[in-house]
Amino acid sequence: MSASEKLTAKDFASSEEVRWCPGCGDYAVLKTVTQVLAKVGASREDTVFVSGIGCAARFPYYLETYGFHTIHGRAPAIATGVKLANPELDVWVITGDGDGLSIGANHLLHTLRRNVDLNILLFNNEIYGLTKGQYSPTSRVGTRSPSSPAGSFDQPVSAGQFALGAGARFIARGIDTDKVGLGDVLEAARDFQGAAFVEIFQNCIVYNDNVFAAFTDKANAADAQIRVAHGEPLLFGVDGAKGLRIDPARLSLEVIDAKARADEVAVHDETNPVLAQLLLAMQPPQLPVALGVIRRDPGPSFEQAFIASHVSQLERTKTVADALHETNVWRVG
Repeated sequence: MSASEKLTAKDFASSEEVRWCPGCGDYAVLKTVTQVLAKVGASREDTVFVSGIGCAARFPYYLETYGFHTIHGRAPAIATGVKLANPELDVWVITGDGDGLSIGANHLLHTLRRNVDLNILLFNNEIYGLTKGQYSPTSRVGTRSPSSPAGSFDQPVSAGQFALGAGARFIARGIDTDKVGLGDVLEAARDFQGAAFVEIFQNCIVYNDNVFAAFTDKANAADAQIRVAHGEPLLFGVDGAKGLRIDPARLSLEVIDAKARADEVAVHDETNPVLAQLLLAMQPPQLPVALGVIRRDPGPSFEQAFIASHVSQLERTKTVADALHETNVWRVG
């Protein structure tokens, strides 16, 4: 294929047999990712997928790009090394609620606070799927599983709120089977200069089927989810009949009649961290689940600052062999 030819989604799909459980939401996400890569004109040579451990971690095998299937929870750290070694690469991290928010939470936290230029996709199915259905850090209270037969009593972690607390400057959400909405979010994440954190609500058909049905089912979607857009009023419901108002006294969001009280409907501001906190905390049935780009506030990326302060060393060290020979050696006598 010549350099002038535009790659298609099929060009990014590997010849490996895709092996997830029939009906798994990962299939839909994989399809959307290949479509986005083709749409943005990505090149296979400059694209890298780094995964940890879990069902979603199979991703690098199924994409015709460079990839690393690493160890449990450490994908963000390894991806950081890839980005520092070659900042021109388009680096994606594939993780899950167990991989990223349990054993890997420390690595994820520091990657986000440092604002490393990575596209981080966290597949949240609120369960450990690969290891046969134990409850995960995002599982709800009462979740019955092999590790909690009487129902989990752990309070769950909110992936979005975790990212915000870690200092993430880009936070977005999408649904596995929502090709358009998820595609828009992934495209925005790739365009962002810095750590782009995307939580994907992904259905585990075997161990946690329909856990998100309260807001993903078509019958519930209009009233149970809100798609936010910068500078646009926070409207949802059939024909945008409902809106979100900020209660200044309690600093909280409430649902109002958007037709009767149009001037009170809040407007989405991606740069406002307080609004992001309120949106990320919303849960049905009282409030809709926020989808789309919830926070986007660019700042200096880690690798840019690192390279700027290591110019002389980077120019001097050309190969791995050079780096090994230049390492200081201490002799203990």
